[in-house]
Amino acid sequence: MIRLVGKMIAAAMLSLGLAAGAFSADPGKWKAVVAQARGQTVYFNAWGGAANINAYIEWAGDEMKSRYGVTVVHVKLDDTAKAAGTVLAEKAAGKDEHGAVDLVWINGENFAAMKREGLLYGPDWATKLPNWRYVDTENKPTVLTDFTIPTEGLESPWGGAKLVFFYDQARTQATELPDSAADLLKWAEANPGRFSYPQPPDLTGSSFLKQVLSEVVSDRSKLQTPVDDATFDTDVAPLFDYLDKLTPHLWRKGKAFPQNYADMKQKLADGELDIIFAFNPAEASSAIADGELPETVRSFVFSGGTLGNTHFVAIPYNATAKAGALLLADFLLSPEAQLRKQDPKVWGDPTVLSLSKLPAADRSAFERLELGIATLPPDKLGPALDEPHPDWMTRIETEWIRRYGAAN
Repeated sequence: MIRLVGKMIAAAMLSLGLAAGAFSADPGKWKAVVAQARGQTVYFNAWGGAANINAYIEWAGDEMKSRYGVTVVHVKLDDTAKAAGTVLAEKAAGKDEHGAVDLVWINGENFAAMKREGLLYGPDWATKLPNWRYVDTENKPTVLTDFTIPTEGLESPWGGAKLVFFYDQARTQATELPDSAADLLKWAEANPGRFSYPQPPDLTGSSFLKQVLSEVVSDRSKLQTPVDDATFDTDVAPLFDYLDKLTPHLWRKGKAFPQNYADMKQKLADGELDIIFAFNPAEASSAIADGELPETVRSFVFSGGTLGNTHFVAIPYNATAKAGALLLADFLLSPEAQLRKQDPKVWGDPTVLSLSKLPAADRSAFERLELGIATLPPDKLGPALDEPHPDWMTRIETEWIRRYGAAN
């Protein structure tokens, strides 16, 4: 009788999706993960500000549904911090199961904050994914550290990023292009109103601040550790001296700023700006393919280096559909999904995989991929500057807003 009651309770729990393990999953037992994921709905919280990225996520969702019976709902964010805030609020309320966020597109300060607050599923699950064996851990160390913070398998790499500048060669000569932050300041002074950047805390705008900081700070090694309150003002003085000189020569004299990268891209297309930038080396080619930028747009970088990093997906500690989230993270890491993502006609986001580790057919497919007319080849992207510790972004954003925010 006791056994019968136990079976009845287990059956009832299963029908409610509350069976043992419904809120946990072991990536080391992959067949069980696949079986458990079937029928789950994964709420994937990811930035929703670009049509091509949204379309890619929709494609991935369609594949997950047809292959594994997993439904993917793209929760479109304008700021990843909102997803982190949701999980933090749930933890504060004692909601350690049935969380609203199953998978989140993340890196930088948001990962650092979620790791610090114990908001991430773990221990190490990312390195146990079946497709982890293809990840380029040898040549891309940022797949293991996120803005200097060790990932410890708490997030799975999704794509690479490198800061690249764009210009329209129909209006700007290649010989006139700046080759450093210092050159860019001189260029802006000679071409007033033709350059700007999105207002922080927009990610692209904040990245510009970090690029300049990395070039002008007296000791770059300081950026690899948290801010030292005692020396912060001195450390960032060269950055704000630079911005004080640059601001009067920006678009609208720095009284207004582009809303985001998409707005900046439109201003290049409309002829309002002559130089813009993005964190995707294939962004210009992708925009040309989509008819968003003219075919005369090209890319360039600073020979001394530009920021480079990796972006990831992570699972909150209280995610409802952990098995489905693991399955989606693994699919996003597959050679098929990575190849499609790197195609500039789809997205153009660089792969995190090592071509040498791929099966011959997959490696050949990557090698045949046309990167696009405006995409610099990998050997022309220049050195990658390390991202500063997340603490720096938070502090320089706050100081920037105080000095140059719209209220001023």
